[in-house]
Amino acid sequence: MDPIMTVRNLNLWYGKVQALKDVSMDIQERSITALIGPSGCGKSTFLKTLNRMNDLIPDVRITGEVLYNGKNIFDSSVDVNELRKNVGMVFQKPNPFPMSIYDNIAYGPRTHGIRSKAKLDDIVERSLRDAAIWEEVKNRLKKNALGLSGGQQQRLCIARALAVEPQIVLMDEPTSALDPISTANIEKLAVKLKEKYTIVIVTHNMQQAFRISDNTAFFLLGDLIEYSETKKMFTSPTDKRTDDYITGIYG
Repeated sequence: MDPIMTVRNLNLWYGKVQALKDVSMDIQERSITALIGPSGCGKSTFLKTLNRMNDLIPDVRITGEVLYNGKNIFDSSVDVNELRKNVGMVFQKPNPFPMSIYDNIAYGPRTHGIRSKAKLDDIVERSLRDAAIWEEVKNRLKKNALGLSGGQQQRLCIARALAVEPQIVLMDEPTSALDPISTANIEKLAVKLKEKYTIVIVTHNMQQAFRISDNTAFFLLGDLIEYSETKKMFTSPTDKRTDDYITGIYG
């Protein structure tokens, strides 16, 4: 099967500091790809490059290609808003908008021109069901989303990302601020979501990467050291630095 995203010779600088060094990898459709490595090694920078979130940071320079459905996302003809609709992002800390649960989910579809209440109702329910939170909130859709627990807020943010029907969902340490039960819920959700979506997740939790991902990429100081099937990487890594990180010798 052809990859949904192909990264070729990707380099990124923040001013004079090089954060990514000649990174190349394929991201398979309807799979979970985990990005692991110590803090400051380029994982989140790489993730944000996949939907051009780094465009928002001044003094960033990028070379190389990220092909999405065969087209380079850095091409001048690419509509960045359309790209971010198709390649959504869920952040480390839950960030619901200070509005109702319903309006959080309807926000994206409305900005893309959907006005029909019936259609918005359907999108809200579908998205909340896909994010495994519908049963918990269906009777309080008009209540402020900030009243939800942390784990519920994160699933709401996942539902919000799903509402615009992306193909790819990027997750930047989505469970790092959550308790173990909420973390388990998000992990279970991610595994279910790959039936419909492609997921790329940054995690510092080795057990999490092993539990939920199909493929894992190990970053170190901006270099992609190793990229392979998760089980293979965790049982027989090809690079000693990968083995040292996974076994906790450093990192």
